[in-house]
Amino acid sequence: HHKTMRQIQVRQLCGRLQSAADVPETFEKTGINYHKIDIVNWASQYPYCPNVEFAVAHQGDAILLHYRVEENDTRAVVGNDLGAVWEDSCCEFFISVDEGADYYNLETNCIGTVLLCNGEGRDNRTKAPAAILNQIDRWASLGRKPFGQREGRQAWELALAVPVSAFFRHHLQTLSGRTMRANFYKCGDKTPHPHFLSWNRISIPAPNFHRPDFFGELTFL
Repeated sequence: HHKTMRQIQVRQLCGRLQSAADVPETFEKTGINYHKIDIVNWASQYPYCPNVEFAVAHQGDAILLHYRVEENDTRAVVGNDLGAVWEDSCCEFFISVDEGADYYNLETNCIGTVLLCNGEGRDNRTKAPAAILNQIDRWASLGRKPFGQREGRQAWELALAVPVSAFFRHHLQTLSGRTMRANFYKCGDKTPHPHFLSWNRISIPAPNFHRPDFFGELTFL
């Protein structure tokens, strides 16, 4: 399956550390490319495919992410970090920072509530401590407060500034020059149209995002 592995050259942005709120405009000004999260891996069971794209850049000691989503019936129930954000309208970034078997899952619902864990599989994951979570800057076009559900066509954006300290089981100084395995997802387990989209294809019979063997590749320039 690695033949179809998607790859991104992640550009480095100079200047002061970006806040998440500045990321969309900075990406536009500097011409950062957007990529589709468009693979419906389990189409027979979960055919719904919202329109989702993301862009990624870095600043040496931080990863910058911008998601853009158009979907029906947006859900935002979870307001506390480490909650079940995947049940809401949610964008996810899974990354393995070295050759080890472990990886991080950074899951963010449409109001910027974050779940961040580390481990080698779906079970027995270690949750990030609050001090680490608080270092992840978030901006959400829908605001930061839970609103339950908004019906009909919705468009929203989410931006994150993720310092290397967020990778709390590693001691990364810089991202520059490194290649890492990663995947990007869009889901919403308790939305009216449950869906499980990925950037890099996952060739297994049932939904599971905890599959580092199907990660694509990010090269930090």
